[in-house]
Amino acid sequence: MPLLPSALSSALPRAILPVLVAPARDLSRHLARSLRWLTLSLGTGAALFAAGQATAAGFDNLARLADKGFIVSAQARMLDSGETLASVNPALQLTPASVSKLYIAAASLDRFGPQYRFSTRLRSTGTVSDGVLNGDLVLEGSGDPALTSEELWRLTEELRFRGIRRINGRLLVSQWRFGPVPCISTDRCNASRRSSNAYDALLSSAASNYASWCVKVLPGVGSQAPAQLASCDMTQPAEAFDNQVTTVAAGGKNAINARRTTSNGRDTLVVSGTIAADSQPRSIYRAVSNPALYTGHLMRDMLSRAGIDVTGGVDLTSTAPPSSATQLGSVEGKPMQELLTRMLNYSNNFMADQLTLALVGGSQATLRQGGAKLETFASAIPNHGPLTMYSGSGLTSQNRTSVNGLIALLDSMYHRAALFPTFVAGMQAPTNGPMRFIRRGSETFRNNVMVKTGTLNQPVPVRAISGYFRGKSGRWGAFAVMVNGRAAVPYLSWPQVLDPVAEDLTAMIERN
Repeated sequence: MPLLPSALSSALPRAILPVLVAPARDLSRHLARSLRWLTLSLGTGAALFAAGQATAAGFDNLARLADKGFIVSAQARMLDSGETLASVNPALQLTPASVSKLYIAAASLDRFGPQYRFSTRLRSTGTVSDGVLNGDLVLEGSGDPALTSEELWRLTEELRFRGIRRINGRLLVSQWRFGPVPCISTDRCNASRRSSNAYDALLSSAASNYASWCVKVLPGVGSQAPAQLASCDMTQPAEAFDNQVTTVAAGGKNAINARRTTSNGRDTLVVSGTIAADSQPRSIYRAVSNPALYTGHLMRDMLSRAGIDVTGGVDLTSTAPPSSATQLGSVEGKPMQELLTRMLNYSNNFMADQLTLALVGGSQATLRQGGAKLETFASAIPNHGPLTMYSGSGLTSQNRTSVNGLIALLDSMYHRAALFPTFVAGMQAPTNGPMRFIRRGSETFRNNVMVKTGTLNQPVPVRAISGYFRGKSGRWGAFAVMVNGRAAVPYLSWPQVLDPVAEDLTAMIERN
């Protein structure tokens, strides 16, 4: 199908429902006659309207959302020939939500490579004598987005292997690379005081366990007895529990709610609801208020379990250890390819923004600096166009890109043979992806696309989806769809977007 100038479609205020009556082979001639007639009879504005209708061909079902007041932008393109199969206002700058994570995945692969690992170290300027470290033990965070209790225990074991049994000093957690990171979204700003989620976890280069408390809820002894609460990670938890969970009869309803509140620097997990007497333990995750301090308490708890006493307590610093400090332990995290698969599959905001900050380098990086690195990365992609990034996670509505840009990104990564397998592996096939809400549409759609989705509900609803598809002939294509709401249309469900996208893409896959 002949392409129309993208400037025509981008000039429209929103996507317009296509009405095509001419067969494909006559489309170019039909459009030329129609546009000449409209320009002469009604002026340029009408010609632009006609162009907008024509470019929606192929996304006929999706484009109908524009009639309901939503802003619609979409494009599908074959990657071998560059042929555009369908396009709706492809140059519009819209909010991509978590589809933003495709940028941080690509930029991380470009900067670090698939096998890069973050290293977390224990260092000290003190001296070791007869199993005693005289001086502070410094835990130097590297910004590892998947540092967990497992890696911290391995660090603890290194100290034990060295014969250290006592630390005459503090456990000093260094977040000199970044942290505490100023919040730029309402979710994270609120999370410094309270949180009822894990997705709004705060950021630090010394964060661990995805910066979230984990509380395990077990049935109490007997009906109507209080449930049992325990920390998933610590024998002596630093947080307090407010247990409001009641045990109900076997077969009863499990309905557990939790929120984390913070007062005077201490976190309290308020857990309420019911748990059945025959229920298995339930784990609940909530963002911590101070990720680096949480890591310090967790590390001290592990040292205690290993028989290593810390006399000076836990403290934080934003200063890097001096070059003269001795390394007493080091642990490498998971390879980048594993980090990205997990980050994309589960759309993990914490991991995405930790990686965004890692792109900056230096000291006390901010998300806006990381966003600028992503913008620079995208500027080198042919035909990408403008990009505004405030975070790699897409948690902020300030991010802006176009479907033109997204497909340029996908096209670029497709042609990088050493990076493409890792990049595409993080996307989901609707037929078996971990996010069940995408398991919609035809069998052809569910088995022939790999996608990343994005969702925001405030200040306006956003539903975005982008990724690759395989045509029936085996050829690869890329597509991107962004639907943004307005204040007048504050609700948008995934079926409203995903069902027409699946129907439109199914037809393209069958034809190619």
